[in-house]
Amino acid sequence: MAVKIRLSRIGKKHVPFFRIVAVDSRKKRDGEFLENLGTYDVTKGVFIQFHQDRINDWIAKGAIVTDPVKKLNREYSLKNVDASVAPKKAAVAKKVLKKVDVAAEVAKDSVK
Repeated sequence: MAVKIRLSRIGKKHVPFFRIVAVDSRKKRDGEFLENLGTYDVTKGVFIQFHQDRINDWIAKGAIVTDPVKKLNREYSLKNVDASVAPKKAAVAKKVLKKVDVAAEVAKDSVK
């Protein structure tokens, strides 16, 4: 069973609102999922919930992360880097994010 971390739409017509979910890749976009990993309001650009530790846990288990979720994960990580942190620490945080993206791509390639 290939697990993907992807977006599932729960908003009304013309009001997009998404869940970030871990789901079997054979399931429908808005169907049954394994775990709810967060919610994102597109219209306001706000994360309602975001369980980064659970996302990283699924990635470590070999889950494939879709491109929109990679982008949201990166955005969330950059927003939560404290503004008072020295620029050097912010650069280190960005390097760590790149390594996580590379690890996710390696896991994706090994599943194929």
